[in-house]
Amino acid sequence: MGFVHLHLHTEYSLLDGECRINSLPDAVKKAGQSAVAITDHGALYGIIDFYKACKSAGIKPIIGCEVYVAPRTMNDKVYPIDTAYSHLILLVKDKTGYENLMNIVSKAFTQGFYQKPRTDKETLEKYSEGLIALSGCISGLIPKCIINGDVSLARENALFFKRIFGKDNFYLELQRHGIDKQAIVNEALVTLSRELDIPLVATNDVHYVNQSDSTLQRLLMAIQIGKTLDEGGYGMEGDRFYLKSSTEMSSLFADLPEAISNTEKIAERCNYDFDFETMHLPAFIPPKPLTPYEYLKKLCYDGYADKAKKGFVPDNDEYINRLEYELLIIKSMGFVDYYLIVWDFVAFAKKRSIPVGPGRGSGVGSLCAYFIGITDVDPIKYGLLFERFLNPERVSMPDFDIDFCDERRNEVIDYVSDKYGKAHVAQIVTFGTLACRQAIRDTGRALGMSYSAVDNIAKLIPRYISVSLDSALRESKELKNIYDNDIQARRLIDFAKALEGRPRNTSTHATGVVITDKPLTTYVPLALNDSVTVTQFTMNTIAELGLLKIDFLGLRFLTILDNTQKAAKSKYPDFNPEKIPFDDTETYNLFASGNSLGLFQLESDGMRNLLMRMKPAHLEDITSAISLYRPGPMQSIERFLQNRKNPEKTEYLTPELKEILSTTHGCIIYQEQVMQICRKLAGYSYGRADIVRRAMSKKKVEAMAKEQLGFIEGAKEHGISEDKANQIFDLMYEFAKYAFNKSHAVAYAVVAYKTAYLKCHYPKEYMCSLLNSVSGDNFKIKEYIDDCARMKIAILPPDINESGEMFAISGENLRFGLVAVKNVGWLFAQKLIAERQHRKFSSVEDFLTRIHSFGNTRMIEALILCGALDSFGVFRSRLIAELDSALDILSKQRSGNVEGQVGLFDNADSEKNENTMLKLDFRNINEYPLLERLSQEKALTGLYFSGHPLDKYQKLIKSCGAYTTKQLLNGLTNGKIKEKQQVSFVALVTKKRTKITKSNTIMAFITAEDLDGETEIILFPTVYEEYGGKITEGEIYIFECEATLKESFNDETVDEVKLLMKKVKSADGWEQDSDLALYLKITVKNLTRLDDALAIIKEHPGKSRVCVYFEKEKKLREVKDLKCNIDDKLFSQLKLILGEANIASKKI
Repeated sequence: MGFVHLHLHTEYSLLDGECRINSLPDAVKKAGQSAVAITDHGALYGIIDFYKACKSAGIKPIIGCEVYVAPRTMNDKVYPIDTAYSHLILLVKDKTGYENLMNIVSKAFTQGFYQKPRTDKETLEKYSEGLIALSGCISGLIPKCIINGDVSLARENALFFKRIFGKDNFYLELQRHGIDKQAIVNEALVTLSRELDIPLVATNDVHYVNQSDSTLQRLLMAIQIGKTLDEGGYGMEGDRFYLKSSTEMSSLFADLPEAISNTEKIAERCNYDFDFETMHLPAFIPPKPLTPYEYLKKLCYDGYADKAKKGFVPDNDEYINRLEYELLIIKSMGFVDYYLIVWDFVAFAKKRSIPVGPGRGSGVGSLCAYFIGITDVDPIKYGLLFERFLNPERVSMPDFDIDFCDERRNEVIDYVSDKYGKAHVAQIVTFGTLACRQAIRDTGRALGMSYSAVDNIAKLIPRYISVSLDSALRESKELKNIYDNDIQARRLIDFAKALEGRPRNTSTHATGVVITDKPLTTYVPLALNDSVTVTQFTMNTIAELGLLKIDFLGLRFLTILDNTQKAAKSKYPDFNPEKIPFDDTETYNLFASGNSLGLFQLESDGMRNLLMRMKPAHLEDITSAISLYRPGPMQSIERFLQNRKNPEKTEYLTPELKEILSTTHGCIIYQEQVMQICRKLAGYSYGRADIVRRAMSKKKVEAMAKEQLGFIEGAKEHGISEDKANQIFDLMYEFAKYAFNKSHAVAYAVVAYKTAYLKCHYPKEYMCSLLNSVSGDNFKIKEYIDDCARMKIAILPPDINESGEMFAISGENLRFGLVAVKNVGWLFAQKLIAERQHRKFSSVEDFLTRIHSFGNTRMIEALILCGALDSFGVFRSRLIAELDSALDILSKQRSGNVEGQVGLFDNADSEKNENTMLKLDFRNINEYPLLERLSQEKALTGLYFSGHPLDKYQKLIKSCGAYTTKQLLNGLTNGKIKEKQQVSFVALVTKKRTKITKSNTIMAFITAEDLDGETEIILFPTVYEEYGGKITEGEIYIFECEATLKESFNDETVDEVKLLMKKVKSADGWEQDSDLALYLKITVKNLTRLDDALAIIKEHPGKSRVCVYFEKEKKLREVKDLKCNIDDKLFSQLKLILGEANIASKKI
């Protein structure tokens, strides 16, 4: 007797189902079955992949879901009663059933989510048409009633489901996994079936394909709930939840043959097929009386006329002919509305002054898009191909990806949502997967292995994104050796290989948005990710279903460009961003100098090195650099540079190839070049050439063998020998795998060039915008501040009289912003700056008097300790000591509790109140030690302003050969420093935390900071036992460590350096050598500040003598027992105390 599995969980029952969709159909065939259902927990994430895999294998796919049913209504969310959800299987019969299932599942997420996405009886009744329901496993509503001894309620629920789904559409589900409760439930279900005339159906609650995979499924569950495989109390009982054969199922239910035969009857009634042919574009309503096509054509010709008038394009037949050709293709392929929809929201953004990028992706190759303002790159000027975007010989949904200012991108999405309706617009789901290193780490934790053992294995996996564990075992001899000789490691790797690539979790795609003509749930199910409504289908699936998917990308550098251009325009009225010249020699010199830090796409060390060697002279060179500096094409860099240096030695197989490849010096860099070769040398249409290009990039061997024959014949017809034609085809095939989209590269080269031009000609404005764009990223801020120093732009500390909200230009330098000071906040900063507009703060007392009404103690303390009041010449320690009492007095004055002061602060900024202003008598307290001040500055701003704790250790760092954080990161990334190499590292300990290991020993994690940034140092138990007690927060040490890299959690890219400590010693007592003496001139005016100056000097111990010249007495005296280290930081501090003219140094 035939059997069909109607209750099955794929990998999209996240970290629960172990049935892989790509191998499931073959397993179903092997089990003797011709159909199978997908019923993942609560969601429809995998149904399209499942459908396509089954159809390809000749297996009938049945779409379904195991939904969660709330105990009351889906809107009831009271703990714990509403967590007691039940299971129910729903299977799709037809189109109505599919749409109803999408509604049920979508509402379960968007309205009923409470621990799980839950539906309720009311919703099930409303959307019951077209569905077949099964009563579910022992967690189903009816089985739970039976287990609880309430058969009457079970009967009531059975009759309810029979009524709402229909007599022939509801089945009582029997399962036999050897679980005691199932026997009780099954007996009662059989009785209910006969009593209520409800048919039975047999299922097996499949969670894994093979019986031997039960451990894998339990491992997934362990990863999901954070337990180890050896722990009990979770998962399913036994190993019988596998894809049993028809014979096994028939034998298991031999006493109830109708339960088996009903599976085939249900399968025969489930007949829903997806439509992958029809496009579902929203309609664009043009102004009357124009049709959408007439309106698009008008927009194109208006744009053409405008650009020709401004001199951006020539007025000639080439542009007219290309425009007419594109319009014809757009109309014939049915994408007129698509162009207008994209034009509409781009035009909205531009009207609202929201920065829009010049384009990205193949859409930059469309002249129509350029004329109507979707893109800002002339495709004819740069040799870009329209067919790379819209191919009339391969109909597929076009894909305009648009970059917007990252701060205002959501305004555009909101506009689209409002225009087309919230029921028609959603963001798109994406899945985090168990990539190979993550699989190793998750599996290791679930197996209960030690962190160090798992970490050592993970570190042996080669560092590139597409690596798999199989390829890692082939490429890493050390990993293969451990695998072959260590039983525990082999077990870990084998399990991880089995789990590798599975979806682990859902998140919201960073950029993707879908827009539909009908409500979304007509086509796709919805979910909720962190309160954001998303589709349950991914970007590719959305496109396959003929839905309009657009990437709304937020690009930080567009914000930087916009802010820089506004600042430049305000200072230099003649500046016009639209007229930035693309032949500026100084800008190209900047590229050639390697000073491209902070430039779009060009700031990595490797890219800067390439630009220095290339010495770009044209935008085409920047385009080439962007295209070459990627993992695949990097192999062409040396050839490209050599040919560029020696063009006369560059060889081309045919003259036609030289015409196509001359701009890239004989190298195939762009996908468009592959298409041009096919067209020019073999007579292909651009449409067919694009099909060849796609086949090459996807390495379709059979298609390529066929295309090679066609190419050779075409080439021979164009006078090229068969031998040369084969060579050219092989050359194309080799490079097409890595060739880049030139349309994308040109658009990004335009952005990159503009950032360089502005950095070159408006450096302060650019660096200010750049720094504001990385707020909170201390590593980047430090890197950019160092670049400012190279450019002779100083970063001035926060100052209550000078700082704006963010980084701001201050003369020839930049000033740190108030909002970036911790505890200050936007509102307080804005009010402070508004108060300052009346007049600047003249003293500490004036400042406190005028701002105490809207600033609390914590805010004012932050400003004092970060140095924002230093300009008043009062020690921070003294300000803090008086702050509470000062604020108390001001508070009492404000409330009228001090006699004679009622109404004093009604107009605090008025000149008439100066005589009644707060008067402070500062106590004679020493300033905080330098390290303490620095620590406070770092804690509040992320930066040091009064110096750096490691300033006086520069010679020590050099003498012991210590690396900086940046040197370690770069060295480990490029291989100059080997994994686990022993290194010295001098750093300040900012944080120390300990952890008890599973073996009941102590290990420690130390956050340490040097001049470049922070890194983590790990002390394993044996090292901690010897050195742990010697390490204190706030002290500087010389660490001897083993260097390694720590990968980021979300992907396979390198995130940061990690150091495993071996030894440590204190850096205390070390001093810089100096043959200088420090001289102070004391006048009548600054005599009272001598003690303050000497206190500052004591914080800079060294070997230089300190001498004081008393101007009135005309006597020079050496200060006994005081020696210092003379540097710029000491001078800057003394200037505040004594004045610049009264400090000097000279050799003894």
